[in-house]
Amino acid sequence: MGTPGGFRPSHVVPADGMATWTRPDPGAAGVALDALLPVELAEANGNWARIVCSNGWTAWVDGRLLVALPHPPPTTGAPLATADDPRPLLAALERSLATYRRLVDDWTAGRIDLEAFQDGTRDLRLGAVLDGPNAWLLDLEQGRWYYCDAAQLQTFAAVDREQG
Repeated sequence: MGTPGGFRPSHVVPADGMATWTRPDPGAAGVALDALLPVELAEANGNWARIVCSNGWTAWVDGRLLVALPHPPPTTGAPLATADDPRPLLAALERSLATYRRLVDDWTAGRIDLEAFQDGTRDLRLGAVLDGPNAWLLDLEQGRWYYCDAAQLQTFAAVDREQG
């Protein structure tokens, strides 16, 4: 746990981002984390939680604010909903990511200014965590996180569409 090769996301950062601290001390402020960033919970100490990012970077956060990723489907019990084919959601996620990449390329090449970049990305939302054969995919149009096992999507968490 805690190394890039052994990274196993257990949570994501809330939709409005998250403050960090270099140690569990209110006076040790760090940098802010981006919304929906996958993280691994490494340690808990009261309300403090030490998280690890996919690149191995660690920080302390308010653990109460972390959003737990759903686990693979249980062997018993039914999910909230099932969709037969994950490909339409995967295609929508690919389009959003391609749009974002094109806008980043345009901005860094000087073809658009920062305001145009911000306008172009204003309504883009994307959430995906891939962990080997397991995938958790965010569909904000439907307001759901889905678990995907390659054959089907299963809804395991609803999100507040207003907060994104």
